[in-house]
Amino acid sequence: MRDSKIKDNLIFMVLLILAILFLVPILIVLMNSFKGKFFISDTPFLLPSSTTFVGLNNYINGLTKTGFLKALQWSLFITVSSVTVIVLFTSMTGWYITRVKTKFTKALYYLFVFSMIVPFQMVMFTTTKVANVMHLDNPLGIIIIYLGFGSGLSVFMFAGFVKSIPIEIEEAALIDGCNPIQTYFMIVFPVLKPIIITVAILNTMWIWNDYLLPYLLIGSEYKTIPIAIQYLRGGYGSIDMGAMMAMLVLAIIPIVVFYFTCQKYIIKGVVSGAVKG
Repeated sequence: MRDSKIKDNLIFMVLLILAILFLVPILIVLMNSFKGKFFISDTPFLLPSSTTFVGLNNYINGLTKTGFLKALQWSLFITVSSVTVIVLFTSMTGWYITRVKTKFTKALYYLFVFSMIVPFQMVMFTTTKVANVMHLDNPLGIIIIYLGFGSGLSVFMFAGFVKSIPIEIEEAALIDGCNPIQTYFMIVFPVLKPIIITVAILNTMWIWNDYLLPYLLIGSEYKTIPIAIQYLRGGYGSIDMGAMMAMLVLAIIPIVVFYFTCQKYIIKGVVSGAVKG
């Protein structure tokens, strides 16, 4: 009993230390967002004082210089649309691959799994060229690109979750006269709720914070938040650190709120999605 209690305390301490290590960078950004830009480099780890505190000036400057509100609109549109498309199509694909046992579906499943290990840097120039030729270098086209890059992990997780769903409920729906489409949307899709939320969270965090793909495809014409923040860099390497810290805080808030709203489904969905077939 004593050994078990000591073990639990050690595990708690390790997790507490890890939590602090993850939270410290966010707290540093938050503190520095209220400091003058000339004080951030000198005292990055100190709380704002009467000398360094500038109130909301950094936030006002950042909103003015970056066009943050317009960038927020594009980020919301691209993220929400991309995640919706990914969840819809990959959930259907995962269900089809799991229920239809053929050599084709087996090969297709392994192709999706293989795509998870291909680094984006290997295909980014090819992707950019193909996107330009197919006129996908716009906010609508990038949704299709995100669907391609997000399909590997999403299909893998959906396929694993579907294996845990008794096939009898689908057979009962077919007997009652439902076609496959009706069976999916009326029976299977509601059961997938935990893994849907998990996949949505993972892809939202990725797409919302993604800088490289929007930069390569849509550039400055349709600035997302990560791209807009980079415009705080001036000539000769100068950076308005105060405004940048403030904009980083504003960029973090939506994704943190979304994460904490849906966090209770993450572990359940990940564990269920890891079911071995």
